Amino acid sequence: MHLIQDQKMTVFVKKHILKIAGIIVGGIVGFAYYHFVGCASGTCPITSSPYISTIYGALMGYLLFDMIKKKEHETN
Repeated sequence: MHLIQDQKMTVFVKKHILKIAGIIVGGIVGFAYYHFVGCASGTCPITSSPYISTIYGALMGYLLFDMIKKKEHETN
């Protein structure tokens, strides 16, 4: 039973590897932006909170990496 679940998870990860990488990279960049640039006054809606900044970065990373498409092999 566990072998089948592991195979399904492996197939899922291989299929969505770019999207997963985009979420991770975007989250890191979003947090780094909060940490190094941020908003001292607290009036900036995105960069005033590390959570919102990280989530926003992850979303932007997902959207950016989702534009990259893997080439599919043609079979004739």
